[in-house]
Amino acid sequence: MSFCLILLAAGDSKRFNSKIPKPFTKVGGKALLEHSLIKFNKVKKIKKIVVVINKKHSRFLKEIKSNTFLKIIGGKTRQESTYKALRYIKKNRIKCTNVLIHDSARPNFSLKLIKRIINASRKNTVIPKIPIHDALKESVSKEFLLNLPRENFFSTQTPQSFNFREILALHSRNKSLYKDDDLSLVQSLKKVKFVDGEKNNFKITNQQDLLMLKNYMNLKTRTGIGFDVHRLVPKRKLYLGGLRIKSKLGTLGHSDGDPVLHSITDAILGACKMGDIGQMFSDKSKKFKNIRSTILLKKVMDQVKSKGYYINNLDINIITQTPKIKKYKNKMIDNISKLCDISKDQINIKGKTTEKLGVIGKEKAVACEAIISVIKYDQ
Repeated sequence: MSFCLILLAAGDSKRFNSKIPKPFTKVGGKALLEHSLIKFNKVKKIKKIVVVINKKHSRFLKEIKSNTFLKIIGGKTRQESTYKALRYIKKNRIKCTNVLIHDSARPNFSLKLIKRIINASRKNTVIPKIPIHDALKESVSKEFLLNLPRENFFSTQTPQSFNFREILALHSRNKSLYKDDDLSLVQSLKKVKFVDGEKNNFKITNQQDLLMLKNYMNLKTRTGIGFDVHRLVPKRKLYLGGLRIKSKLGTLGHSDGDPVLHSITDAILGACKMGDIGQMFSDKSKKFKNIRSTILLKKVMDQVKSKGYYINNLDINIITQTPKIKKYKNKMIDNISKLCDISKDQINIKGKTTEKLGVIGKEKAVACEAIISVIKYDQ
């Protein structure tokens, strides 16, 4: 079996009551949509991800630091959006036997749930469900309430798994039967298998749900500090934050001597309890001689992501008498944003001097310190 994923994020979010569309509202430094993408990208059987968005919200998608998905504009209804995504998969000949359909408003599922759904999908439509524990009443009239046996009822969740050809055909033939989700189309096939859902995998509808999500999400926050200093010497290039700076003096170092990226790298390693930059990239190793610090930081980012860590916030002090940092600050932030796979509003850079005191004040050295917070997903 091979899977495609349709991630639905095209709703108007009217009940959410926020200027920022619901899929792009941030919790733990990541948009709700991004939380789902991070988890689904860890599932090897998912070959392609199609994100369906509202045309009005396209500008918010630029803040999602990931190139692992395909984007299409959705329709006026959930059914139209799903059908457009299914046709897109067929038109572009994306190979998959099955398709998972998920609401971006449910970001708090576990990888165990995805595995449970995939394992049950060989010959079935698979729907996660959870029991209802509250008393159920039906309002028959203003004066009369009917008690309903709750054991006969349950709530369904997403992601839901379908045979790709079957669900595409059902969407094209039976649009009028579509209700709240795609289950309404496949009930007649009698191949529906229900698996245990998760209480934490609730749908975010309003601000109260968002507050509850913040309490439920199993995010661990860690903090790291990095510091680096390099001597300024003739006949060396000067790199700061991955940016080549025109200067008569450059930094002396085994690599390219970028103190900004070195301090960021060290802060990340410290926050993730992974040692330090000297342990990982020894200055005695020839393979790191004159290597660009951008390469080293990318290697570290790949490793920390594989362990479930993601950067929440980064604060940087560049300490130098010359050059002045102000004119280079925005370009440095652009570089660091791309290298660390975070948005620019998660990065702050400050230029500091030592008031002409010490080796830095005498323009013989440049230093940098970085403080970083990271979040870790426990699945």
